[in-house]
Amino acid sequence: QVQLAESGGGVVQAGGSLRLSCADSERTFGHYPMGWFRQPPGKDREFVAAISWSGDREFYADSVKGRFTISRDNAENTGFLQMNSLKPEDTAVYYCNTGALLSDTYYPHYWGQGTQGTVSS
Repeated sequence: QVQLAESGGGVVQAGGSLRLSCADSERTFGHYPMGWFRQPPGKDREFVAAISWSGDREFYADSVKGRFTISRDNAENTGFLQMNSLKPEDTAVYYCNTGALLSDTYYPHYWGQGTQGTVSS
């Protein structure tokens, strides 16, 4: 069974950075696209970023483009989300997942339990 575990969340001041990690128990991690979603308090879940299985294609929500970078290390079965220039509105539970890329749209399938990222003003 695929099992994803996020880590790296915490509390940071506005303008600071967090680096989230997503460890996958599945040894075929590199066969699938992966991505990140987030859910701010009291709001709907929203797409953040996705990356192809090989890491050669990246996709970002407009709200984070230029500030966040998604990457992966397939040899280590781990994905990452580097979050820079953080804003209070970035406060959310961040979820990693694996899924599919179809027509440059990411569809999540397997979900982690999430890690809390809090940005204070």
